Amino acid sequence: MCLGIPGRLTEVYQRDDLPMGKVEFGGILKEVCLAYTPEAAVDEYLLVHVGFAISRIDEAEAEEIFSYIREISKVADEEAGVQGSGFRVQDVGADEQPGGGQVLNPEP
Repeated sequence: MCLGIPGRLTEVYQRDDLPMGKVEFGGILKEVCLAYTPEAAVDEYLLVHVGFAISRIDEAEAEEIFSYIREISKVADEEAGVQGSGFRVQDVGADEQPGGGQVLNPEP
């Protein structure tokens, strides 16, 4: 089983003859290979697994995935009997990130 995390594509470019892009995960930009999704366009949501965009998804599907991540985090915290389990889902308001959304971030 693999875990794909949604992110918003902010930039598209070529590197070493490969389509590449910058994907935003709640304010954090990561370089991602677009070889499997060469038709991806800026401002689209992508499902990313280990540095590869594996599919294009719409914003509603991205939000649905974010809700699952929040639920997993909540259950993990409850089972651990603690306030935070080392990772948390940070709510990001629409005024902070275009399209709004959430991201998995390590706690400080």
